[in-house]
Amino acid sequence: MALCAGAMFVAASATAPFATALAQSAPPQCAAFVQLREEAQQKAMAVRTAIDKKVDRKDVCTLVQRFYSAEGTVVKFLEENKSWCNIPDQAITAAKQNHERTLKFRTAACTEAPQAKPRPPSLSDAIGTPSVDTRENTKTGHGTLDSLSGNPLAK
Repeated sequence: MALCAGAMFVAASATAPFATALAQSAPPQCAAFVQLREEAQQKAMAVRTAIDKKVDRKDVCTLVQRFYSAEGTVVKFLEENKSWCNIPDQAITAAKQNHERTLKFRTAACTEAPQAKPRPPSLSDAIGTPSVDTRENTKTGHGTLDSLSGNPLAK
């Protein structure tokens, strides 16, 4: 039952029956965990939905920050109520690791995308010649590509 408290944080759909059992058999302050967990899961689903819909980066950042704070509340609850709710150290460690991953994701989502590197100059740019032959930049009469009817590039 105590191991389920940490597992509920990570995978709610598989542990929903255990959350009800934890809330019914534990002290009253432990019942608050279910509500905190559900709030964090709703915010996590909002982030996932936004990413799937390819929403603007700023909107994703806002959603991730909300999820990060909700997840922090869950981690704080697990640490403070460890003895009252019989929460094992493994569950708290897993929750902290998930919270650290969320921090990294938040940092990545909230930083501006790196600007595209400017294209290095090509040989044509360095020499100052056009990259494609056209009628304006080809001479007729003395070139390798001249035929009896003239330069085919100049036509």
